[in-house]
Amino acid sequence: MADAAAAPKPKKKGGMMKILMMVVAALVLVGGGVGAGLYAAGAGLAGGAHHKEEPEDPNAPKLVKKEGADEGHGGEKTSLPSDGIESDKSPDPTKYKATYYTFEQPFTSNLRDSDGFAQVGLGISTYYDAKVLDNIKNDEMPIRSAVLMTLADQDAFSIQTPEGKVKLQKALKDTINKVLREHEGFGGVDNVYFTSLVVQ
Repeated sequence: MADAAAAPKPKKKGGMMKILMMVVAALVLVGGGVGAGLYAAGAGLAGGAHHKEEPEDPNAPKLVKKEGADEGHGGEKTSLPSDGIESDKSPDPTKYKATYYTFEQPFTSNLRDSDGFAQVGLGISTYYDAKVLDNIKNDEMPIRSAVLMTLADQDAFSIQTPEGKVKLQKALKDTINKVLREHEGFGGVDNVYFTSLVVQ
């Protein structure tokens, strides 16, 4: 009977060994799967590719470098960012060439809460190539409408002050870029300039 009682002990040891082997095998499979997933994500084969810079869209506007600007300046993207939204920070004006565009007709609008009106001549600048200017020309009607709505929301007193004019410039820049993003997927306007400004 002592021999019969001793026999189950090796079976327990063998069963424990099987469980341990299955756990090790499972860990090896899970570890291999995680490693393969990380490799695929790093190589751009799986969903993790959004961390890497995506290939440039050939139709996206490109920054225009000045002649003689150093080519080794890193960190700035030279085309449409992968998320489709450009930064509010303008590119370095010492490295990129600005192109200017003037709207032929002035913008005339009544002002908020008054009988006054403003007539504004506008120009814009961009550090991007001609695609931005083409987009402005193609979308001039919705841009004009949005600019007029922005002007109609201004207070007659505030836009006569230097601070109010700077605030209006920023509001108009944001307005134009918003229209361009909605219609073309990219803004690209870096600044708005007054070519004339009459408030009555």
